[in-house]
Amino acid sequence: MDKGIYCLVLKNPACTVRVGALGLLPFAAGWHCYVGSALGPGGLVRLERHLHLAAHRDRRPKWHVDYLLADPLFSVTYAVSAPTQDRLECRLAAALARGGPGMEKFGCSDCECPSHLLHRSRDPQYEIIGAFAGLGLSPRIKTIITPNAKGIL
Repeated sequence: MDKGIYCLVLKNPACTVRVGALGLLPFAAGWHCYVGSALGPGGLVRLERHLHLAAHRDRRPKWHVDYLLADPLFSVTYAVSAPTQDRLECRLAAALARGGPGMEKFGCSDCECPSHLLHRSRDPQYEIIGAFAGLGLSPRIKTIITPNAKGIL
């Protein structure tokens, strides 16, 4: 089972969503990039769990990003992942943070990063691919075909 890091890319209208202990959070319209780690026993199966939740919305949220995946206003457009045994998710989040703001304390309760969720007004695919490559990783892109979220741009 491949272990690695990933970036989920979601699209949404301007909205407010309750995210666990973080409470009600405002989200600007556009694209949100969530950086995650899949270095545990299941490896990149964690990414598949996220994609299943986004497609079926049939499980209770476990992580911060799950609240967005379960919300009908958010739609996953694609995922970028790369196999690695190294803890590079914080470096990936930091590289993407140079390009724009993050949602404070989102997805980073187990590290010192300011955020693992970054906002963009345009599709960040090339930026994400460049950030993976900058870490010496070979990114894989998985396009997600799901019903459009309500109110998407």
